[in-house]
Amino acid sequence: MIEKQVYLLLTNTSSFLTKMIRLYTKKPYNHASIAFDGQLSEVYSFGRKTARNPFIGGFVKEDVKAGLFKQADCMIYSITVTEDQIQKMKHYLREFEAQKKDYRYNFLGLFGVMFNKPIKRQNAFFCSQFVAFLFKESNIIDFDKPLPLITPHDLQTASQFQFLYEGKLKDYPRVDKVNKVILPFDFVSIRRFPV
Repeated sequence: MIEKQVYLLLTNTSSFLTKMIRLYTKKPYNHASIAFDGQLSEVYSFGRKTARNPFIGGFVKEDVKAGLFKQADCMIYSITVTEDQIQKMKHYLREFEAQKKDYRYNFLGLFGVMFNKPIKRQNAFFCSQFVAFLFKESNIIDFDKPLPLITPHDLQTASQFQFLYEGKLKDYPRVDKVNKVILPFDFVSIRRFPV
């Protein structure tokens, strides 16, 4: 059976919304994304659709080299999955992508987390709820609480994840499996290596 790696990316972008969420959670990382390669070139989440307005949100493919991510702090974890599990995840992603205009950010769900009352809305997710949905529906992690209550910290503490990196996202090393060279983020744009 072929096994692959999927990556959990937790970030602190120091945006206004992130600061407000952090006041409640008291946790350093309050945004969660999922990545399908070690170079973080294929990263997905629920977040802002435009750089200037945090209140227009939904399903997004994130560019971790641009915008608020340029100066973001991060933690990165990996998890081993089977080919079947990764195909299920990508199936769900294709559905989200095909219907992305129908999806919204679940702002009300954030209040549900605060009061420990799950608020599930049709076609609406917040970042960690979305990531947890992919892991649960793909039979990778079975969470012990409702998905609308899953926080980035809950994802981080799931025993299936292995810690890889903490620091500035722009300094995250990219690994060349062929030459065993660790490349800084800036070199990714010059030369890409499969991971």
